[in-house]
Amino acid sequence: MRGREGPLGGWQGVSLVASTYVYFLIYAQFGFLRRLADLGVTGNGLKLVMATMAMGGIGSSLLTPKLRLWPSPILRLRAGLGASGAAAALSLLPMGPLACRAVALVIGAGLGLLTVTLVTHLRLWTGNANPLFRVGLGTGIGYLICNFPPLFTAPPQAQAVTAGVFCLAGIGITLAKGHPLQTEAALAPAHGSWPFLRALACFTALVWLDSAAFLIIQNTPELKAVTWAGPAHLWANGSLHLAAALAGAWLLRKGGLSSVLSVAFLALGCACLLLLDPFRAPLASFFYPIGVSLYSVALVAYPSLLAPASSERERGRQAGWLYAIAGWSGSAMGIGMGQNLGHVPAAFVLGASTVFFLPWMLGRLRRRKHEAALAASLLLAGFGLDRLFRPAIPTPPQPERGRQVYLAEGCISCHSQYVRPNTADELLWGPATPLRDIRRERPPLIGNRRQGPDLAEVGRRRSAPWLRVHFLDPGRVSGGSIMPPYGYLFRDQRGEDLVAYLASLHGAGLAQKLDQEAHWHPSASAVAAADPGQGRRLFQQLCTTCHFPGGYARGQTRFTPAAPDLSVGSYFLDFPAGEPVAQLADRLAQIIKFGIPGTDMPGHESWSDRDIAGTSLWLARFIAQPVPPPNPPIQKRSPK
Repeated sequence: MRGREGPLGGWQGVSLVASTYVYFLIYAQFGFLRRLADLGVTGNGLKLVMATMAMGGIGSSLLTPKLRLWPSPILRLRAGLGASGAAAALSLLPMGPLACRAVALVIGAGLGLLTVTLVTHLRLWTGNANPLFRVGLGTGIGYLICNFPPLFTAPPQAQAVTAGVFCLAGIGITLAKGHPLQTEAALAPAHGSWPFLRALACFTALVWLDSAAFLIIQNTPELKAVTWAGPAHLWANGSLHLAAALAGAWLLRKGGLSSVLSVAFLALGCACLLLLDPFRAPLASFFYPIGVSLYSVALVAYPSLLAPASSERERGRQAGWLYAIAGWSGSAMGIGMGQNLGHVPAAFVLGASTVFFLPWMLGRLRRRKHEAALAASLLLAGFGLDRLFRPAIPTPPQPERGRQVYLAEGCISCHSQYVRPNTADELLWGPATPLRDIRRERPPLIGNRRQGPDLAEVGRRRSAPWLRVHFLDPGRVSGGSIMPPYGYLFRDQRGEDLVAYLASLHGAGLAQKLDQEAHWHPSASAVAAADPGQGRRLFQQLCTTCHFPGGYARGQTRFTPAAPDLSVGSYFLDFPAGEPVAQLADRLAQIIKFGIPGTDMPGHESWSDRDIAGTSLWLARFIAQPVPPPNPPIQKRSPK
């Protein structure tokens, strides 16, 4: 039947398209997932729920064109809206795993019935006066509403209520009285239409890219912070969506489906590639909404107005297959890629580009001049914005760079970073490490072996100059060490970065550690068995590198304050005259064991009490009655 369209003719179509997109985007694709997270549905349980939704959507999309229960498209549309709204209401209730799958099945089935019915009979609600513009307007308004900051950031329950209200509004729209509109054959595009299989492949690739990028942004706080965080980003995204949707409608009329899908693919492909670099995510947030809105307009307009269908029944079948494969299957594959890989591989973008541009390249370029010019303009505008607004890439702090060196050199293979509570670790290395601090690290560096000392508090126990010398030649500074030399790291900045990282490793609890050290003494049995001769040999092997004028460490760096020359006894003139040797040896034992805080003097925590007692006893006797140097100065040698 024919009728005239009034001044607001086609408003029903705009409203129904907008309502459908709001329900799908803010609830089925976003709010329902957040609701599942609140209910503790994760892992394989979440995958099963989403697979159930996809099965419902695919089955409903394919069966809708064959339904005879509701011969009227208006009744079928109301049924789809009603089922979708009911699912949103049910999700507000407490749900177990089975109930979650049941609601997901209803969401998928309701959306399949709603979308296929709407696009098959879209002319019933848009009319024939510029229906492409009305599709673009409805799509843009839907995306704009979804990016409305109070709605986008609302709890999932509020988003479910909003989605249900839009479904009820859609039912009310179908009940509104107005002039009966015309339902006739599809609108012929300016440059013809694509074959259905080619359109199906292109839409599948676009939905795949969209879903993968959406999940990656949503699950990556660094990317989300520069794309969807804050009202300014959301308003900008909504405005871009609306402008791109209207531009997509205009392009469909002027340049045909090829124009819209080609530019949409370029925008989405660029967004996915830019997301590989977090510092270029702001530019990706410019391309992403443009690409999504462009292909979303075409996804509604193609099966309803542009597909080469000879009858309404064939149009319905094409719409069913398009939404079953491109919509539901493409979305599932994109989500799977985002979950499993965390990025869209560049090879996938390159492979998908052949679907779009190989026929285009083989055709006559003059027939594609519109999309070529627009694609070039879009790319130039995007890279121009990148030049203007590219964020400065901050240089990581030196300790963070050193941490990367620590990881790259495999230091975790021999050194732990975990002081175990209520064990001898606390006396040897420092206060126990809180587990909450370890869990915050990415990755945690607890380690699984201790071929070398624990490093959790090494910045308190070893100074930066000592660490530097130790890296140059560990065996010379720490006698018997099996650690290989790392002098090659100091040929560039890596060595200093690593030193800065280790020097930064210290936590709280210094007062407690100092108190423990002040109350430590070699055991009585160790003092009784002390061997001054063994102490002299240890001093010669490990101490002369710093405490003799020709010592190796003295030649590599300058300690502050300077390491005292122990080849003479005059350094110890500040000790009380006549102090008993045993008392002096006890004081020296604490220095040998723990070093001197705030200086470059390291401790020898791993020495046995007997070795410490023997060395301190020999040194105390040497101080009390100086004797010739225990060995000639050690010759310097170049680091390996």
